[in-house]
Amino acid sequence: MASFLLLPTVVLLLRGLTRTFWPTLLSRAVTDALRVSLVTTGVTLLLTLLLVTPVAYLLARYRFPGRTVLDTLLDLPIVLPPVVAGVGLLLTFGRGGLLGPPLQLAGIGLAFSPAAVVMAQLFTSAPFYLRTAKAGFSAVDREVEAAARTDGAGGWAVFRLITWPLAFPFLLEGLVLTWARALGEFGATVLFAGSLQGRTRTITLSIYSALESDLAPALVLSAVMVLLSFAVLLVVRLLAARQDEGQQTHP
Repeated sequence: MASFLLLPTVVLLLRGLTRTFWPTLLSRAVTDALRVSLVTTGVTLLLTLLLVTPVAYLLARYRFPGRTVLDTLLDLPIVLPPVVAGVGLLLTFGRGGLLGPPLQLAGIGLAFSPAAVVMAQLFTSAPFYLRTAKAGFSAVDREVEAAARTDGAGGWAVFRLITWPLAFPFLLEGLVLTWARALGEFGATVLFAGSLQGRTRTITLSIYSALESDLAPALVLSAVMVLLSFAVLLVVRLLAARQDEGQQTHP
């Protein structure tokens, strides 16, 4: 079983990390794919941090009618096939979709644009951050926060000086997982954003396109994805280890 799991990865690295690696990596098609992926995933991370953090805090700290249903619906994209997510985005924000005509009247075209790439990534990857952020906020000792309030700290001060720092390792792990999922997104992106070089063609879309014409970029980008995926897993494990050490130090 170990050989079955490792062999394809080893073959990808051996075929991708050859003497043509650097020339191919610096080619226009590959650099365009890297640029689109890094820019869009960066925007996705920023939006995730700004938009999802308050939701995670709300779900972790408060009980209200419909909370379980809302929590389940927000987790749904994790198990939803990406192609289905792409169809949903297209039917909602595409030209002929539910919100398409009003957006067109306002001069806003989302489908088949860099914004569509970000939306596809956000839809499919943000729930990973939501789950770890909820765990982080739930893990913060309420007694520490209460002691700070007793000493006169306001709500924002308590969150900024106590809640956020204590939950930050979880939030960082969630951001890393979100970035990895966004970087590997394919199905929703190809349906909602298309595959336009220099605009919406990400690394994964570039690999797929290259398989039909020139194998070299596909091999190089696949090797890059393997290395990035390994780095992401390493970071996540290191963060998890730090969390375990912190819990043992402060029982």
